[in-house]
Amino acid sequence: MPADTYNVLFLCTGNSARSILGEALLNHLGGERFRGFSAGSFPKGSVHPMALSVLEENGVPTDGLRSKSWDEFAGPSAPPMNFVFTVCDNAAGETCPIWPGRPMTAHWGIEDPAAVDGPEFRRRAAFEDAYRFMRNRVEAFISLPLASIDQMALAARLKGIGTMDGSTLRAPQVA
Repeated sequence: MPADTYNVLFLCTGNSARSILGEALLNHLGGERFRGFSAGSFPKGSVHPMALSVLEENGVPTDGLRSKSWDEFAGPSAPPMNFVFTVCDNAAGETCPIWPGRPMTAHWGIEDPAAVDGPEFRRRAAFEDAYRFMRNRVEAFISLPLASIDQMALAARLKGIGTMDGSTLRAPQVA
């Protein structure tokens, strides 16, 4: 692993869709500069088949993707994370473990495509939207000048990425 490789953990509650998309996309698009991981506070135990299908249809490798607990990344033998991104509002509100290495964190909330009911075309559209929103975030993230940007500016940029199209963050209401 090159010296300037950044470890990134994508967190969600179930670790079956959005966080998996983040892990796969970062590993696919980030080259040797990034290593993506994903986990959940209450992992489902399997990756949603439609998440795998959308990734494969877009040429993103899915080998090795699995639903796992965030406990795997909180212990002393875990790779130290540089960044931790929550991608669901539930995980963002939970008390997270203390991550080794004290990574920078941000919330990149995206609606859960696995929660969409109805006909298959609606469910597939939800996964395609989640894929597109996550890809846009990952592309914005990997284009940041991480080695030369100060911590405050980086924190602001990471937060800004979380408000991109498809964000679950609600704009403040103006009276």
